This record gives sequence, structure tokens and C-alpha cells, in this order.
Amino acid sequence: MCLAIPSKITKIDNEMAVIDVDGVTRQASLLLLEDAKVGEYVIVHAGFAIQKIDEQAAAETLSLLREAAAASDKAGITPKKPEGIDEW
Repeated sequence: MCLAIPSKITKIDNEMAVIDVDGVTRQASLLLLEDAKVGEYVIVHAGFAIQKIDEQAAAETLSLLREAAAASDKAGITPKKPEGIDEW
């Protein structure tokens, strides 16, 4: 399963962006988007930014994800590590 987590572009170098989600940074390709800019929010799938979203939608989605994570923690639900993933 893949979650569409809004990511903020913090840096662009050629067709690669550094994206941030709550202080966690990763790189994503911008090859599939036109006119992406630093400060914009994007949805990333398989290392590619596939869609731009507005800041309000990003904030609402991130808030809902935080609420879901808090409820999961409170209920004692621990996610299972996916097979083939070394880092968790």
C-alpha cells in the first residue's frame, strides 16, 4: 500500500528536489511536473513528484495523518515491518 503524503519542496537542483515531511527529508524527481517551485507541496510516488497540491490541502492531510498515528499509538497498534525493507 502506498500513502499519498504531502511533501514540501525545500530545494531544487536541475530536475531533482529535496522534499520535507515533518523534518524528514528525501529526494524526488521533478521530471513528471512542470514549473515546480521551492515552497510548493507535492505528492510523491516511487521517488517521483506526480502532482502539486495547495498548502491548505497539504496541511489538512498532514493533520489527519498525525491524528491517525496518534490514535494508532494510543491503541497500541504497531505497524509490521514490510518484507525487503532494511531500514525501519
